[in-house]
Amino acid sequence: MFKSLSLVAPLLIAALVISGCESIGIAPDPPPPTEDRSSSSSDNGGLIDTLFGGDQPTGGGGSGIGVNSFLWRASLDTISFMPLSSADPFGGVIITDWYSPPETPRERIKLNVYILGRELRADGLRVSVFRQTRASQPWQEAKVDPKTVRDIENAILKRARELRIANLRVQ
Repeated sequence: MFKSLSLVAPLLIAALVISGCESIGIAPDPPPPTEDRSSSSSDNGGLIDTLFGGDQPTGGGGSGIGVNSFLWRASLDTISFMPLSSADPFGGVIITDWYSPPETPRERIKLNVYILGRELRADGLRVSVFRQTRASQPWQEAKVDPKTVRDIENAILKRARELRIANLRVQ
């Protein structure tokens, strides 16, 4: 009898404490405001346009993403052949997993793409390339040509410009 009472007593005390919080003015957070989509110029939005601001005329920064949406999309398009390890559209970080090109199976690369702002600018993008080679069993760090980093950044910027121009034609 005392054993079951010792189990129930803490639960009763916790329930009383929790129910007492309402009487001291602690209320749950109000629900987030909802967007009135009836005034939107396009009804074909969806999750992608909501997150990435697909129909935003102000340079590609949607309200749901913390970085330039054209740079974000262009980065994903450019490195789409590589497996993704993680992608954070709010922080602007894309990390790929190791990728070995079929032509060079003893070499693998990994990319980290950082989108640094909401404007479509060349200095709003930074790419880090990691390269490893394998002569025997363990992978060894290898030097990355700086031209490779520039080429990847330029490919992303070129694709971002193409997306921006296509977006302007649609509007």
